[in-house]
Amino acid sequence: MHFHIPKEVAPVAETLRKNGFEAYLVGGCVRDLLIGREPNDWDITTNANPEQIQGLFPDSFYENDYGTVGVKTGSANKRTEIIEVTPYRIESDYSDKRRPDKVEFGSSLLEDLARRDFTINALALDDSKGHLEDPYNGQKDIKDKMIRAVGAAKERFNEDALRMLRAVRLVAELGFGIDGDVASAISENRAHLNNVSRERVRDELIRILNSSRPMDALVLAQQLNILEFIAPDLIRGIGIEQNQAHSYDVFGHLMRTMQHAADKGWSFETRLAGLFHDVSKPETRRWSDEKKDWTFHGHEVVGSRVTMKALENLRFSREIIEKVVKLVRWHMFFSDPDQITLSAVRRMITNVGEENIWDLLNLRICDRIGTGRPKEQPFRFRKYKAMVEQALRDPISVAMLKTDGRHIMERFHEKPGPRIGWALNALLEEVLSDPKRNELSYLDGRTEEMLQMPDESLRELGDSGKKKREEMEDEEVRKILEKHHVC
Repeated sequence: MHFHIPKEVAPVAETLRKNGFEAYLVGGCVRDLLIGREPNDWDITTNANPEQIQGLFPDSFYENDYGTVGVKTGSANKRTEIIEVTPYRIESDYSDKRRPDKVEFGSSLLEDLARRDFTINALALDDSKGHLEDPYNGQKDIKDKMIRAVGAAKERFNEDALRMLRAVRLVAELGFGIDGDVASAISENRAHLNNVSRERVRDELIRILNSSRPMDALVLAQQLNILEFIAPDLIRGIGIEQNQAHSYDVFGHLMRTMQHAADKGWSFETRLAGLFHDVSKPETRRWSDEKKDWTFHGHEVVGSRVTMKALENLRFSREIIEKVVKLVRWHMFFSDPDQITLSAVRRMITNVGEENIWDLLNLRICDRIGTGRPKEQPFRFRKYKAMVEQALRDPISVAMLKTDGRHIMERFHEKPGPRIGWALNALLEEVLSDPKRNELSYLDGRTEEMLQMPDESLRELGDSGKKKREEMEDEEVRKILEKHHVC
């Protein structure tokens, strides 16, 4: 069995072996090699203890309670800059359902594999010989695309409750199903998730949302009754019927909005905002006799507050919270370009921030697809995007010049009046024809010449420059409209 092992990884294992120790690639990296995925990180297990490992690798660190030594490789690739080397371990009690009461180092690879969570992770590879240790038929489960526990699932989850969330996350990352015993054990032992820190729950949610199938994972979490330990506010949307524009209940809409962001490969914050953007529709829903339909006035305002509390509870960073809350707050922006002005678009950009405006537009696309509508960008929305691009671009104007009216008055003792404006417009025309001329020394020389001209001649030059500016401005706008297919 031969695999491509990065040049940073193989020497670490080989150094251990040359010094009389066993060394195996283990866990998720072996699983990913068998699947054909590039591993995110590389783990090695050995019968050496932490002190012996560090003695072989001077550029290493040991800052945990589990015996794991981080070996620095000097690689610029984040996947291989640190190789984690952990001694064989054996089972101990887990009183808090999260961490072993004590860490005991073992001498047997098989003992170490026996304490692993799932069969697809209980795999060890001797890369020097191409030999694979697979005592729990993990290869078969990889082939069958099935997540099964090592031994009794209930015991594995009693040891470490986080493994229940990990099972759901692997569904999202690998596209596997879960074994019936695993599903039953999760449902029966879900209360143990109260012992898991919110930071660890957050980290699993991040990996779920950054996967290709976040909807599968979160729908499964709800079916197993563990979504309440991740984001309980989402559950309120189950069965909440929406208005005629929607094909799904609120929960289904949130899941599909988030999933479309993942399908498009859009930012994590867009995915997270998609998950929460309509979270407060249940409490804002009212029946309208006039419309003969449901309304949800203000759900984006209420929802932004609920989202903030939910993300704070999950210990997200202040930067992520602020951005996602803005996206949720403004996701209902009015986007009919036939009824909205460019100044209104600029106000929206100010509300959400230039750095967030494209994520907001992407969220709107996901929101539309999440309703069940097949077309993601109708003409009106494409035209609105063109207006946003117009609002963001720097207009062609005399402000582009490396001179201005104040400089001209001070440098040439010119009095305020129309002659300064004519001169600036004339200078702009020259710079638009040759950008290299936008240097103060050149501009001062041409300004001195122009200010010696009579009013009529200078006005003609200024009018010509103004016309050139307007023509180029129109051409830039035309290109933007063409880019968005709204010409």
